Amino acid sequence: MTRAAGLLLFVLTALAAPLQAQQSPADAAQTAADQLEAATVDLEAADSARDRVKALTETVRAYEAGLGAMRDGLRRVARRETQLLAQLKSREDDVAELLGILQTIETSAPPVLMLHPSGPLGAARSAMMVAEVTPGLYARAEALQRDLEEVQTLRILQQSAAGTLEKGLTGVQEARTALSKAISDRTDLPRRFTEDPVRTAILISSTETLSGFASGLSEIAGGAEAVAPSNANISALRGEIDLPVEGLLLRGFEKRDAAGIARPGLLVAARARALVSSPTAATIRYQGPLLDLGNVVILEPQPDTLFILSGLAEVYGEAGQVIPAGTPVGLMGGSAPQAGAILSLSSEGGGTDRTETLYIEVRMDNSPVDPETWFRIGKGG
Repeated sequence: MTRAAGLLLFVLTALAAPLQAQQSPADAAQTAADQLEAATVDLEAADSARDRVKALTETVRAYEAGLGAMRDGLRRVARRETQLLAQLKSREDDVAELLGILQTIETSAPPVLMLHPSGPLGAARSAMMVAEVTPGLYARAEALQRDLEEVQTLRILQQSAAGTLEKGLTGVQEARTALSKAISDRTDLPRRFTEDPVRTAILISSTETLSGFASGLSEIAGGAEAVAPSNANISALRGEIDLPVEGLLLRGFEKRDAAGIARPGLLVAARARALVSSPTAATIRYQGPLLDLGNVVILEPQPDTLFILSGLAEVYGEAGQVIPAGTPVGLMGGSAPQAGAILSLSSEGGGTDRTETLYIEVRMDNSPVDPETWFRIGKGG
């Protein structure tokens, strides 16, 4: 009995040990749910905001952050549940033996407990060992019960998460739609030039490369003299600018892809329908479809410097507008996953939901430079 009790004490101590000192998976998921609730309140208040574009932009970002946190929280919940169940499964025999020992202690009559093959002295020693071991056994049994209750709590949380996710996904879609309308209705932005659609069409039809298009940008405004001069200077921000979209770096500057093609830009993995924003104050030099790059937004943050973003499904704003830092310029493509899909992927590793890619190129004096000299890479979530 002493050997078995010692073994069980060791086993249940391991079972009861916390996996992480940080916020528990259940608490992390609940915090994410609270973020989504707060975003819902923000959406209701955005209609009456003085600057609806700014308010709705912050609301969309709040929803995206809450949904991202919920995905991560549910991954941790699923991982914790799997670990607990695996530990309990591997120790079924030991747990059964513990329960048998406790049941024997609780149900055996005192005269039976006093009997021992070695006589009264053996019975006395046995009673002393039982008295010493029993409190520890009960403590470990309580730890086991807490683990079982945690498994039940995690399962209930996963079941309730579906409704929270559905509400959050609906809310972020409403916020994106409202943001798109607010941007199209905006009339308060300064302009450096007015785009000439005929010249733009001619330039696109006669251009075969991004470099060629960038060098002819002045033509879409009716000539270089038609663009108001700018003295903007963001050189002090080099290396400290946030990426235009929350994402993960897939491929660096001039790194070859699977087809062996090296491109002078970065490729960033982002979530479907993620909001893409101007990383600095800038002039929109072009927005729309271009070559085989899909929808493209070309921003000019300072003279002779261009930030080129391609791979967007939707683009916002108009060529010639001067926009503040953080202004939405488009949305990534793809279909936003439904609540059931997010729940089914909750046991997979991070990054599996970043199905869209944004290509970022920086050109100075019409020559590509490494974007990592401008942007903080790896700072996204």
